[in-house]
Amino acid sequence: MRVLLVGSGGREHALAAALAASPDLTQLFIAPGNPGTALCGTNVAIASGDVSALIAFARQEAIDLVVPGPEAPLVAGLADACAEAGIACAGPTQAAAALEGSKTFTKEICDAAGIPTARWERFDDPAHAMAMVRRRGAPIVVKADGLAAGKGVVVAQTVTEAETAISDLMTSDKLGDAGRSVVIEECLVGEEVSLFAFCSGETAVLIGAAQDHKRIGDGDTGPNTGGMGAISPPARFDRAAQDHALDLMVRPMLKEMVRRGTPFHGVIFAGLMLTTDGPKLIEYNVRFGDPEAQALLMRLNTDLLPALTALAKGSLPEVTISFSDEASAAVVMAARGYPGSYIKGGTIEGLEEAEAIPGVRVFQAGTARNAKGDLVASGGRVLTVCATAPTLRDALVRAYRGVEAIRWDDAVWRTDIGARALAEEGR
Repeated sequence: MRVLLVGSGGREHALAAALAASPDLTQLFIAPGNPGTALCGTNVAIASGDVSALIAFARQEAIDLVVPGPEAPLVAGLADACAEAGIACAGPTQAAAALEGSKTFTKEICDAAGIPTARWERFDDPAHAMAMVRRRGAPIVVKADGLAAGKGVVVAQTVTEAETAISDLMTSDKLGDAGRSVVIEECLVGEEVSLFAFCSGETAVLIGAAQDHKRIGDGDTGPNTGGMGAISPPARFDRAAQDHALDLMVRPMLKEMVRRGTPFHGVIFAGLMLTTDGPKLIEYNVRFGDPEAQALLMRLNTDLLPALTALAKGSLPEVTISFSDEASAAVVMAARGYPGSYIKGGTIEGLEEAEAIPGVRVFQAGTARNAKGDLVASGGRVLTVCATAPTLRDALVRAYRGVEAIRWDDAVWRTDIGARALAEEGR
């Protein structure tokens, strides 16, 4: 099969590596890709959001399957354009991608399908939003209604912090159209986990689960990021719990989407909070997470390409997904200053030494080659160092050994990925 993978991050490098291992693959293109994906296939200089150029390339190269990595092309209608061109796409339509493109849409689906989630209200007027916050008090969660690349959520511990978030989103134009309206909801308390499934119509096939670490600093301090690390599987969320969550959070949503005439076909990523009252939905995403995909795909035993092909063709009941019993850990190395203004251009060395450690794999994201051909940092989240091992503790030891093997002066990373899970295991 000839496959076009869309995206340029660490998630796409992990997907590219998994696809490249398939005996069914004849050629893999990645648009636009990064220096890491270039080791798995052929990078193509087309931006992931340029839908018309992606379709033109897919036609020119007789692509059999388009695999979307990030959410933005899906919200922009990539799957619809593929369907019009007669090209299979392993992702949802623009209407179905509203599950990620609009927090309000997701909440309405939850209410209609009886899916447990936080109490919420939507606001277009910042004054009304602030009045609600003053009335409800804190802690409280303020979310940009639209796409914000993982940076549109503020878990405000004080009323003042919530007011600042509302002002930043709605009046300071920090996120543009994404923050024109906000969803304000109760703050759920518990452990946050990520559940993944292949979905087609009313059929859902469990992929697995991971736990992301969103905040920039150790001890879950500082601002939210796109993700600073992940473990798989999470503590206190075994296969039985994952199956239960699929029945509670995903299958009712799929039925409601079919009822509305916007069936969902793609990867669903359900962000859940494990509360004392049971799991509750935080959000849906319509693609693999990043860095959760890196941690998950390190454990994949089965061929990913047939599963994505079946998803695109609506033949999911035939799919078998199998993961190893080993644990995996992913540690993100970011550029100093991230998630604000960050340092670019620093030379990165030592990836080969890191990958010489048993069980370690380094996935590239914000990297580039300079005029001399050196690997340099070009983004905020730059590398994801992943490792597998029989236990989570050993996987973390290996991952951090990999981090220490990499030479890059401007790197920052969290030193406590998986610490809470290890504490749970020790109880």
